[in-house]
Order: sequence, then structure tokens, then C-alpha cells
Amino acid sequence: MSTNPIPLKDTYTGPRYGSLSIGLHWLMLLLLAAVYVSMELRGMFPKGSEPRELMKTWHFMLGLSVFGLALLRVVVRIASPAPEIRPDPPALQKTAAKLMHLALYALMLGMPLAGWLLLSAAGKPIPFFGLQLPALIGESKSAAGLIKEIHETVASIGYVLIGLHAAAGLYHHYIQRDNTLQRMLPGQR
Repeated sequence: MSTNPIPLKDTYTGPRYGSLSIGLHWLMLLLLAAVYVSMELRGMFPKGSEPRELMKTWHFMLGLSVFGLALLRVVVRIASPAPEIRPDPPALQKTAAKLMHLALYALMLGMPLAGWLLLSAAGKPIPFFGLQLPALIGESKSAAGLIKEIHETVASIGYVLIGLHAAAGLYHHYIQRDNTLQRMLPGQR
């Protein structure tokens, strides 16, 4: 029995993304939602309680999952160019879309790394589905405080970026009436 490696080049026919890109996009949405929900839900429980610690652990593990899948998305994106938008949007919209995608990739890669650095600096274990990952930096309360502040600020910005990304997709679909959203919808022909 031969084993074929997973193709990193995503093939598509017509003006759509391939199945791998579409699947990763929607899986990332679910993961990001779970990351945010787990952090928001922790506030429902008293500090030090088991449910609160469980929410934090899930937040860390899901965040690191986002990091791994974001790396895969970058590889797939480099190997598979995006299908064209029809009708062609104005240059300013293309530039805004590129900047938004860069910001989202920075969020999906930077936030999990910041979380890993935060746990490292705080001297806490870095859980990942039964594994304990190594610390990236030495223990430092001052570094942990600074990283935590940055992590929380960027998380708030993440809400805005994700909301703008979704709003832009809907704008293109309902107002511009182009194929921007249709390129990424699963099950479309």
C-alpha cells in the first residue's frame, strides 16, 4: 500500500479556491471562534477554579493549533495563487484586501507565538494536547507583563479585523455583486 503525501499545491477549477484552501479557511474560522470563546468564558469562573483553568488550557491549545494551521495556509497560499475576482475590483480595494490578509496572517501567527512567549516568561507549562512544549524564553515577570498587555491589545484588534474581513466578503457579495465570497464558499460549483 503506497502512501501519498498531502499535496501542498491546492488545485482549483474556475474562479474558486481549491478544497484545501476552502477547508482551511473555514476550519480556521471555527478555531479562532473557539479561541476567543474559551478566553471570554474563563471570566465566568473564579480565579484558580478548575473550570477557569480548563478554559485557559483550551485557549492555549487551540491558539497553538491556529498557529500550526496558519503556517500550512501560508504554504498553500504561496503554492496556489488566489483565483481572480470577477468583475475586477478597483486597485484601492485590491490593496486594502492584501493589507487585510497580511494583518489576519500576522494575527494568526503572532498571537499564538505571543501566548507561547507569555507562558514561557510566566514560568508556566505550555500544554498542547497531552504534550508539554518547551519554553521559548526564560522566566521574567516584567517580560510576562509586557507580553500579556500586547497579547490582550492585539486580541481586541483581532475582533475588528475578523469583523471587517467578514463584512468585506458580504459587501462584495451583496453590494459589489462579484465572486469574492463565492470563491471561498464550500460546496459551490
